[in-house]
Amino acid sequence: MTTTPTHLTGNQEALRAFLDRFDVFLFDCDGVLWSGDHVFPGTAETLEFLRSQGKQVIFVTNNSTKSRAEYKKKFDALGIPSTVDEIFGSSYSAAIYISRILQLPEGKRKVFVLGESGVEQELRAENVEVIGGTDPAYRRDFTPEDYRRIAAGDSELIDPEVGVVLVGLDLHINYLKLALAYHYIRRGAIFLATNVDSTLPNQGTLFPGAGTISAPLILMLGQEPVALGKPSQAMLDAIEGKFQLNRARTCMVGDRVNTDIRFGIEGQLGGTLAVLTGVSTRDDIINGPVRPAAYVDKLADLLVAKQ
Repeated sequence: MTTTPTHLTGNQEALRAFLDRFDVFLFDCDGVLWSGDHVFPGTAETLEFLRSQGKQVIFVTNNSTKSRAEYKKKFDALGIPSTVDEIFGSSYSAAIYISRILQLPEGKRKVFVLGESGVEQELRAENVEVIGGTDPAYRRDFTPEDYRRIAAGDSELIDPEVGVVLVGLDLHINYLKLALAYHYIRRGAIFLATNVDSTLPNQGTLFPGAGTISAPLILMLGQEPVALGKPSQAMLDAIEGKFQLNRARTCMVGDRVNTDIRFGIEGQLGGTLAVLTGVSTRDDIINGPVRPAAYVDKLADLLVAKQ
């Protein structure tokens, strides 16, 4: 039987007891720490408080548009203390999976990317060759001649060395990229996604997420990609391997029950904590099929524990 999550806001004793159960906190970013370029009040102070209590904080984001180095710049600009090593994004997770786990055959090691520069940077840092992505050659109109060239396998348009198609949030998605991705996968390329979030919180509302980029390919192929962001356990395995954390003493903090909270539950973490500043509503959290152990109205509510 699914239990009702505990509402911790304003309950100092319950908050202290909850925090004492964990050594490590995994934080989603969009919808938890900030929305777009607006940092939620008390975010930096909350993280500072947790660190002062000896807690380790790790930032786990599904947003694939930025590399870890770019995310560090955003943290700095918003006044949120962090290190590059504390940031674990879906682009980095995908790069690790492709470079260290997949055993791609010789001559099939290029990756065709539907995504932004963050994906490319993390792949190249792992010495993975990238095509597509932000290359202006792929940001053009599709022509009738392209039908013939793709169908014929023209090597100047369909690179025979592509062994993986990786799909993230692509702000310049077009028919050419979708057509090429589709045909690469039909020719045997492995279909991966940084994440499959349907929406992206920004500026207090929602916008199309990375899942909307892979959705047309799923419809065309009748095939789901291997997703490497939350709630994929491949991502949690990679985090555990890097940080050597104890799952029983780790808590996932997020705003979206079907990714963040599911990620923690399926990973058998010691706890899950939802916030109401992002995607999931109070009703989602209390009555939905995936429920956290506890929730707060906003992240800064944790500061009540130190008073």
